[in-house]
Amino acid sequence: MAHLLVVDDQKSICELLEITFRKEGHRVEVASSGEAAKRRIESQIFDIIISDIRMPDLSGVELLRLVKETSPSTIFILITGVPTIETAIDAVNYGADRYVIKGDKLTEQLRHAVRQCAEVIKLRKETGYLRREIRKLTGLGQIVGHSSKMRDIFELIQTVAPQSSRVLVTGESGTGKELVARAIHENSSRADAPFITINCGAFPETLLESELFGYMRGAFTGANENRIGLFEAAHGGTLFMDEIGNMSPTMQVKLYRVLQEGKVRPVGSTEERDVDVRVITATNKNLEKEIAEGRFREDLFYRLNVIPIQLPALRERREDIPLLARHFLERFRKSMDKPVDSISPEALCRLEAYDWPGNVRELENTMERAMALETGTAIGVSVLSEKINHFSAGQAHAAVSGIPAVHIPPEGVDFEKLVHQTERDYLLAALEIAGGVRIRAAELLGMRYRSFRHYAKKYNI
Repeated sequence: MAHLLVVDDQKSICELLEITFRKEGHRVEVASSGEAAKRRIESQIFDIIISDIRMPDLSGVELLRLVKETSPSTIFILITGVPTIETAIDAVNYGADRYVIKGDKLTEQLRHAVRQCAEVIKLRKETGYLRREIRKLTGLGQIVGHSSKMRDIFELIQTVAPQSSRVLVTGESGTGKELVARAIHENSSRADAPFITINCGAFPETLLESELFGYMRGAFTGANENRIGLFEAAHGGTLFMDEIGNMSPTMQVKLYRVLQEGKVRPVGSTEERDVDVRVITATNKNLEKEIAEGRFREDLFYRLNVIPIQLPALRERREDIPLLARHFLERFRKSMDKPVDSISPEALCRLEAYDWPGNVRELENTMERAMALETGTAIGVSVLSEKINHFSAGQAHAAVSGIPAVHIPPEGVDFEKLVHQTERDYLLAALEIAGGVRIRAAELLGMRYRSFRHYAKKYNI
């Protein structure tokens, strides 16, 4: 159903079109003059406006110009009983979506035009909805994932982003800690201010201090001019400090003071400067263990760890591997301009079986390499690295030998959840190999179609 406004100084046409489109299920309003239509347009938004061109007070073309300025998404249909080249040109120049000539078939023509326009509106709304859903589930910047663990991460990001609380992001290397930090920034009130990153492990202590806090001319050899530090550069925005666990004890003390007082003192200066910065830190180290062993300050840890976000390793969310692989395939397909548009079922199975010690970053590099080497139209096993193919072969050998090829982390596992996840993974893998044909997928898993349908419903597949 669309919201229509019919404008014509002939009341009989207004009444006819109102009856016609109400029968079609649309919400219809009418205006018998251009000025009356203008008042309605200025007070509400219509999906479609049907207007006569020639009216005594305000022409349809003038209404069209007004609508395109105030509500560009509104579809505008101009009708006329006196068609001329000039009116047709005006209709095109000012952005009319349809131009219909009055005649015996006016109602039929308009009914057909409105049906087409209503379909366009429906598609626009569905597209907008899907974009919002995709951003919610797989968006938030460049973070990709639809597993339950990643949905929890997305929800947490959306919850904490509007706050100014400090966030500590932990996880193995390559899990996307900077992407999470950037997503928090972009969904916060600081989104229009700077987002600045620094890898604390990439600088020796003296250079890290000058990078963070700035320095004055003559403070040290090579300091030929005054320079603001990253804290000042990020004023009003967000400073993302990666590898915070590699910071020296001396720098930890200085950082703690800045966080406590909200002031920085450039190297070589006697004056302090106020800074308003949201600090997000990240590490792949166990900071509590580092504290116990005397390498990280406990007071600084509690300053940083106001809101902890633990990112799962890729092997802990294997259901995201196909989605990520296709995401990278599409990116590299465009950048390399190659006709590779899919991943073979066998190659996808090997990607899903691999443990990914380098996590998402390793998968990204793998897909870039595969895209560069592939000469066909689908990524095959031959362009995967020997390490991935060898690992998959080892998994298959272990399965044949009856040796359980499992990974149990030191903290243990949730067995019931793991079993459910395994069942879901096998259903998805069978569907992938079967090309989405459920009966064939059920045969691959040695079960009746009825059972397969039960499990698919259970796991929302």
